Amino acid sequence: MNDSVLDSVRALRAQAKIACVASVDGEGNPQVKAMLVLEHDSSVTQLFSTNTGSRRVAQFRQNPKASVYYCDEDTFQGALFTGAMEVLTDHDAKAALWREGFERYYPKGVDDDDYCVLRFTAETVNYYHGLHNDTFLAQALLA
Repeated sequence: MNDSVLDSVRALRAQAKIACVASVDGEGNPQVKAMLVLEHDSSVTQLFSTNTGSRRVAQFRQNPKASVYYCDEDTFQGALFTGAMEVLTDHDAKAALWREGFERYYPKGVDDDDYCVLRFTAETVNYYHGLHNDTFLAQALLA
C-alpha cells in the first residue's frame, strides 16, 4: 500500500472528533450511530464509551460485526473501517476512558454498572479520496 494513502488515513482518523459506528440488529439490518472519538488504542483499534444497557451494546453482544466511518466533509475524504466490536466492562478498560463530567451520566463513577467501553478492531479499510477508492488490510496501518 502507498505510504501517502496510509498517512492520509492515519491523519483523517487522528483528527476525527465524531465517528459513525455501525452495528447489526437482530433482523440483520445495519444500525448507525454517531459517537464521540475519545481515544485510539492503536492504528487498528478504536475505543468508545457508552451505556451498558444500550441497544447498541445488546447488538454487539449478539453480533460483533461492526464498522466505523471517519470523514472530512471539507476535503471529501472518508475511511470505512470494517471489523469487530468487543464490549468491555472491566475496571481498567473503563478507567482508561473515564473523563471528568462522566459522573453526570454514570453517578456511581467509573465502576457504574451502566458504563462500559466498546473496543473496535479493524480488519479492512476502504479509503475514499479524489474520486478514488483504496481498500487494504488494516494491519498495513501498523507499518
